[in-house]
Amino acid sequence: MVELYANAIVNGLLIGAIYALVATGLNIIFGVMRVVNFAHGEMVVIGMYIGYACWQFLGLPPWMSVLVAMIAMFAAGYVFQRAIGNEFVDQPQHVQFVLYIGLALAITGLHAIIFGPDPRGIQSAASFATYRVGPLRIDATRLHAAAAALVIVFGLWAWLRYSLTGKAMHAAAENLTGGKAIGIRITHIFALTAGIGMACAGTAGALIAPLYDTNPYLSSEFTLTAFIIVIVGGLASLPGALVGGLLIGVSEALAAVMISPSAKSFVSYCLLLIVILVRPQGLFSARRTGR
Repeated sequence: MVELYANAIVNGLLIGAIYALVATGLNIIFGVMRVVNFAHGEMVVIGMYIGYACWQFLGLPPWMSVLVAMIAMFAAGYVFQRAIGNEFVDQPQHVQFVLYIGLALAITGLHAIIFGPDPRGIQSAASFATYRVGPLRIDATRLHAAAAALVIVFGLWAWLRYSLTGKAMHAAAENLTGGKAIGIRITHIFALTAGIGMACAGTAGALIAPLYDTNPYLSSEFTLTAFIIVIVGGLASLPGALVGGLLIGVSEALAAVMISPSAKSFVSYCLLLIVILVRPQGLFSARRTGR
């Protein structure tokens, strides 16, 4: 029994690391632009389909499809924000909601048209590899995906903190008017932010593609999970996204073992309600920024 719970916790931490990458993208977009991306789950599914297409049609290994998804989603996010998204940053929230919900529905429809409703999975010999550490049996694909997600998350944190562009993004998030006054190209910063946020989601999708079969209707699940994580961890808090992702991953894994696999979402929602009641600002509340 102890071995069962230990394996559940380890697997929960591994999937939680990938959740954290998804939530990091959502938090970055909200933290800089104060825009809630309701199409974030669709970006994850796009990454999953990129991973599947690279494996099925190009014969690329999963790790290479991660790079393809990262570059493609960054470019798509940057172009979308420069062409459309920047026009909606200063619009009322309900107008922004309509834009991103419409985008989400359009992307889901395109997925269904292009790939059909049937699940698409990546099958390879590596999918069955495991590591044995004492009583623990660790899925190799899941471990590699979690390690890559953590490297990306910490690398992104370092880049945001120490690079000039990262500091410009911080400045725009702290005070938009002040950022404009000192010559920061806000339209470029917003487009860069959207590109990074969507690249995080797409990369997470490519990492998770070998673990789960892809279908067009997974997006709402990923969107809800990302929102739960950012609310639990704290809006616009990057450490909160990591801790929240790991916490949700472990809670879902333990719920699947202790109750039933269908109880995963129930436990996540219960955790969300507890945090809202006890600490509404989240576990790691970020400082509110001026506009």
